[in-house]
Amino acid sequence: MTDRPMTDRFDPFETLIPRDSALAQVQAAVAGGDDGELFLERRRAESVVIDDGRLKGASYDASEGFGLRAVHGEVTGYAHSSEISEAAIARAAETARMAVGAGGGTLAQAPAPTNRRLYADADPVSEIAFAPKVDLLREIDAWARARDPRVVQVSASLAASLQEVAILRPEGGLVTDIRPMTRLSVSVILEENGRRESGHHGGGGRHDLARLMEPGVWQAAVDEAIRIAQVNLSATPAPAGEMDVVLGNGWPGILLHEAVGHGLEGDFNRKKTSAFSGLVGQRVAAPGVTVVDDGTLPDRRGSISVDDEGTPSGRTVLIEDGILMGYMQDRQNARLMGVAPTGNGRRESYAHMPMPRMTNTIMEGGSADPASLVADLRDGIHAVGFGGGQVDITNGKFVFSCTEAYRVKNGRVLGPVKGATLIGDGPAAMRAIRAVGNDMALDPGVGTCGKAGQWVPVGVGQPSLLIGGLTVGGAGN
Repeated sequence: MTDRPMTDRFDPFETLIPRDSALAQVQAAVAGGDDGELFLERRRAESVVIDDGRLKGASYDASEGFGLRAVHGEVTGYAHSSEISEAAIARAAETARMAVGAGGGTLAQAPAPTNRRLYADADPVSEIAFAPKVDLLREIDAWARARDPRVVQVSASLAASLQEVAILRPEGGLVTDIRPMTRLSVSVILEENGRRESGHHGGGGRHDLARLMEPGVWQAAVDEAIRIAQVNLSATPAPAGEMDVVLGNGWPGILLHEAVGHGLEGDFNRKKTSAFSGLVGQRVAAPGVTVVDDGTLPDRRGSISVDDEGTPSGRTVLIEDGILMGYMQDRQNARLMGVAPTGNGRRESYAHMPMPRMTNTIMEGGSADPASLVADLRDGIHAVGFGGGQVDITNGKFVFSCTEAYRVKNGRVLGPVKGATLIGDGPAAMRAIRAVGNDMALDPGVGTCGKAGQWVPVGVGQPSLLIGGLTVGGAGN
């Protein structure tokens, strides 16, 4: 770490290292290889947590460093350090260079330049003082208890971060991006007749913190968390067996993200470990199903003006009318597969290598009235909210837990159920879609995706869907 003020804009080539010297080291590292870059990053983040009206935790983190990568064929050399200096970069270049060996490669074409900015570059960490954040969270606690006397516990948090990156390419190009992020989370527990149930809601995105602190925003989040807990107080055990399922719009797209999206990332398909490997041009979903990964949506949590290799983000059509069109690609996997990068090369931080990752993964809307999907259920589940889940990329098999779901028979909603899990496999579920609603919605901005030990912010979205023949796990009849 350096001792300069954190309010200064991150410009390592002005304050830490000469650009010409850094470029020479990058060029030396990748000479004879196919690709590489120097990725420099500064990040700062703050979070505040209130639990039952008391300040439970507050944190502030600041870090900076670089990662230097050299790529030759399928081999990658990577070295990183929290010290940004000429000496540290020179040592990293020597290490990364080992991957290139005798060389013989041809340097890949540089990413196309862009001036697009999908979010403002204001600093959400420092825009509002600490005390007003604590005051707001205490107000959230009081508001929740006033809304329903059954509220026995409230937890709320505000988080903000700013990531600044500079990517120096071996051909001399410099790409920069300033990435804000904010998030509000509210959890409540209600108690009635000795039974306790919880509800959670939140939201955020790449925008200032003041937007989340507006009364209309945080009050709506509190009310939604309370509503979910109220629903679960009257829930009965979920049934078990194979049945049709209607998925709600918005956040239930997390099932699409996990069960299908990961299987459409380029590295899994290049290595032929995905259930979708080798199926480009073939039908992998029901007619009417179109899935895109779109990193260009303004202010969204999963959006990026450029990816972590310097490629502008894009709108990549993955499945069109049920036909597999292609995969999400970083530069290395795209080159090895003979296709173009899609702007999906992402990394958690300077200490990590980039890999193909999702941004905002969305199923586009159809023409069906959402109410008609539920009316068509003879005996099934209407799953509105989801919690955690697990997926096997090699075969697409998934298990997801529902946080809000309803039993439906003969088109009539009988009431909420708890403990429901959805079990199936992504490719089969995509082919079993019977109707696509006209109510496509994006999630509220809460998604974080893990892959190979790296975590990055993502978004999801989908319309209501009627899917036939999923296995529902539960304890009821």
